Amino acid sequence: MQFVSAFKLTKTAMASATAAALLMAGSISVSANTELTVYTALEADQLKMYQTSFNEEYPDIEIKWVRDSTGIVTAKLLAEKENPQADVIWGVAGTSLLLLDSEGMLLPYAPKGVEKLSDGFKSASNPPSWVGMNAWVAAICYNNIEGEKLGLPKPTSWNDLLDPVYEGYLIMPNPGSSGTGFLDVSSWLQMFGTDGGWTYMDNLHKNISRYTHSGSQPCKLAASGEIPIGISYAYRAAQLIEKGAPLDVIIPSEGVGWELEAAGIVKGTKNLESAQKLMDFAVSLKANEMYNKSFAVVAMPGVAQPVKHFPPEVESLMIKNDLAWAAANRAEILAEWTKRYDGKSEPKS
Repeated sequence: MQFVSAFKLTKTAMASATAAALLMAGSISVSANTELTVYTALEADQLKMYQTSFNEEYPDIEIKWVRDSTGIVTAKLLAEKENPQADVIWGVAGTSLLLLDSEGMLLPYAPKGVEKLSDGFKSASNPPSWVGMNAWVAAICYNNIEGEKLGLPKPTSWNDLLDPVYEGYLIMPNPGSSGTGFLDVSSWLQMFGTDGGWTYMDNLHKNISRYTHSGSQPCKLAASGEIPIGISYAYRAAQLIEKGAPLDVIIPSEGVGWELEAAGIVKGTKNLESAQKLMDFAVSLKANEMYNKSFAVVAMPGVAQPVKHFPPEVESLMIKNDLAWAAANRAEILAEWTKRYDGKSEPKS
């Protein structure tokens, strides 16, 4: 009897232990989702759409976004070089990815379907260390109501903006914080030559009211009427016009700079498999169709549909932009710009 009772007790204990083990296993399974830390400069209104679409395919991977302007994200990544905190970079300027690659901070990976992308939308290495997503293009956002009220002629070129009539009525992004600001500065240096580019910016600076830390902010401020003219990018202007803003989006006659938005895996990630899945998604047809909701030029040929209010002449006026040169000279360009003009920058929040 004692043996039988002991056996029953042992069976009960074993059953309880088994149940506890199963419960523990279940809780491990429930909490086994991978958290992927993704550094980005994408606009906040884009992140939810991208994450929802990604999680439809990969529900077990949670994205933890770390978002800021391009320059700030780039500086953060460089500061963390010896102790990386990010797993993936998704939606940061191509020039920043080129710089990080030159520092040996990216892990080469060929996402599934990468061969379908245009040549300019992936690094030259095989496998590529980064891939492009879309391109954005510089533009001038002009508020028709405020411009007319103030008697400001509608500019048609970059050189028009040097007219003293615009003094105090222009806003543009700080290139140290904003990828849009950096593409403006690097493209002026390429279009006008190094000396001519700095001379152009010296004269433009006289008319600048302030420098923002966001590339879209100058266009948003022009749309709201806070400032009549903002140097920003074309797609943001098109979006604001669609919402009823009294804007004209102007593509300067000398040509416009442009920049890629890109993605890459950070070397040292502890979540490599999940990072590779995100990169696979980043080059997919589904992702490129989403990029087209925010940008007129995307990485996969034949995907982009015409964008309402987007100037049709844009592509013909995109300069031959040397992204490698811009990336290699980034630190020197930003140091010179800061020395000359940073006094009019907004305080960093």
